[in-house]
Amino acid sequence: MDLDIAPIGDRTELYRELDGGWPEFMSKDPTSGFFYRYADRFWPEFSLLAVDRATGRAVAKAHSVPLSFDGDLADGLPEGGWDWAIRTAMHDHLNNIEPTMVSALEINIRSDLRGSGLSGIMLTAMRDNAARHGFTDLVAPVRPSGKPKDIQGPIDEYAHAIRPDGLPVDPWLRVHVRAGATIVNVAHYSMTYAGTLAEWRSWTGLPFDRTGPVEVPGALSPIHCDTAQDHAVYVEPNVWVHHRM
Repeated sequence: MDLDIAPIGDRTELYRELDGGWPEFMSKDPTSGFFYRYADRFWPEFSLLAVDRATGRAVAKAHSVPLSFDGDLADGLPEGGWDWAIRTAMHDHLNNIEPTMVSALEINIRSDLRGSGLSGIMLTAMRDNAARHGFTDLVAPVRPSGKPKDIQGPIDEYAHAIRPDGLPVDPWLRVHVRAGATIVNVAHYSMTYAGTLAEWRSWTGLPFDRTGPVEVPGALSPIHCDTAQDHAVYVEPNVWVHHRM
């Protein structure tokens, strides 16, 4: 496939072809709504779109943001993960703080092309884009794609589980490691989703009628349900990885 990978620019109609691809409840995170409302205004050069030149159709997109971090990457990145990255990038932008690195936020592949190797291509494009803008470090709060199949397992064990060949068990972490990344640490509360039980029923089609953990398809860990308080909260862990360019 001959791809044109470049900042989204005015190709918003093609970009909208790639909406979705995530469990419905993941569209209810207030922090992600905060980012996507301003991404094309504040960080247009870090939002990439891949278009198949033969068909003119969008096949993938990749979002990242520049931000500042004054710690030692080897010592670990913040537990807040994805949400921390957005808040920090926005704070830095509004206060004219010089960024020190780039954080990946999302790579989304068109549903009929998943598993075709496009994720690795988009990751390379994201790395190259960061380097082109003068950065030597790209980090990513990775959402391990295989974790929903091990929803009850501890994220700290899953994040570091390896195959006999030494590569991560998780497919998405494996793509990053093959591209040269190192696994740094787990972000235990990377994203947080809260809602009433009625809202969770509408998002998932599940009853949410008992207090306790609820397994929801697509989630990386169980959702905490409290019928007495009429709410449920999902705290998603991610895994920080570091690409040194």
